[in-house]
Amino acid sequence: MYREVCVEVDLNRIGTNVSNIVKKYHDYDYYFGVVKGNAYGHGYGIIPTLIQNGINYLAVSSLDEAIHARKVDQIIPILVMEPVGISKIPICQENGLTITVSSYDYWKDLSKLSNCNIKVHIKINTGLNRLGIGEKVELKRIYDDATLKPGIFLEGLYTHLATTGLVDDVYDRQIQRFMDLTAFIDLPNIPIVHIGRSATLEIKEKLTFVNGVRIGALMYGISQAFRDYRGIKGYLRQVRDGYVKKRKGISKSNGSNDLDVAIGLSLRAPIIEINPVCKGETVGYGGIFRAENDTYIAVVPVGYKDGIHLEYRQSKVCINGKLYPIVGIVNMCMITVEVDDKVRVGDDCVIIGDEICIKDIAALTRSTPYVVMTGISSGITRIYK
Repeated sequence: MYREVCVEVDLNRIGTNVSNIVKKYHDYDYYFGVVKGNAYGHGYGIIPTLIQNGINYLAVSSLDEAIHARKVDQIIPILVMEPVGISKIPICQENGLTITVSSYDYWKDLSKLSNCNIKVHIKINTGLNRLGIGEKVELKRIYDDATLKPGIFLEGLYTHLATTGLVDDVYDRQIQRFMDLTAFIDLPNIPIVHIGRSATLEIKEKLTFVNGVRIGALMYGISQAFRDYRGIKGYLRQVRDGYVKKRKGISKSNGSNDLDVAIGLSLRAPIIEINPVCKGETVGYGGIFRAENDTYIAVVPVGYKDGIHLEYRQSKVCINGKLYPIVGIVNMCMITVEVDDKVRVGDDCVIIGDEICIKDIAALTRSTPYVVMTGISSGITRIYK
């Protein structure tokens, strides 16, 4: 790659995040590092760091992602969470992948294969209503068949939770639904049962029948936002929340914790040109920015093809430790920044980083940190430090 634009990943921060998570929530046997979406935009090069610091299973969305992850590490088990086409099962076998069974029809097709030697996790639909088996009769058929089918090893059961259950009863209803659907199964006989994710890990206590947890955003430094009960408004919110919890019988939630995680991703590019602009002149398509004084406009070679949302024009960048505003329209391949005479061509420009927080950008673009991170083009070089 010849572009000097890069995503810089601080491996010390990512490794420390994982280590801190495993130390604090130490009573699980399996820590699934979720590396879907190009490892939340960080690139698969972070996988060795995740493993060195306590991740002992990987989880991805698709077979393609699994193959990318497998090229980085040939040993660690990898769970593919979307159904893999039956014709692609041999590829899963060749690469030692674990597949998800999320419907009875899929199981019937899978069980017809001869010489099928593979690990499976059954996905249970407890209320998210996206993927999974939601009928006890079908689940029992699959479970009974799996215990008799040579070569197919039922390694795990899991579901996905729609909320954290902080001030709603959706979490509790999903947990109850999971217990109802699996009532005929002796869960301790299932090697891995995983339900929680980053958000619920911080909010809810560990369930006794669970021994695995899927960690996504938390590994990358995006922690759960707890309720702020400070001040008059906070007090009123606390009273209201307490009433709702009592009325709905919502299970206990943690109000805060001391888990320390930090974002380790930054998007950087060099300034490729600086132009003087006179007072009253406009910049960019549509002339939406008009200079109020004589000024300088720096050009940075990133744009919406790289994942820079159009709303970034309301954001700032950091050059030599100082913040400067993005002005004009975000182009396909470039943004323009109003700078002063201290900035030079070739200076490093931080578009996302410590000074330009991912959470702030998510709020600005009315999205989420996940969208911001995974939206960064996979074609941009990842540099690991």
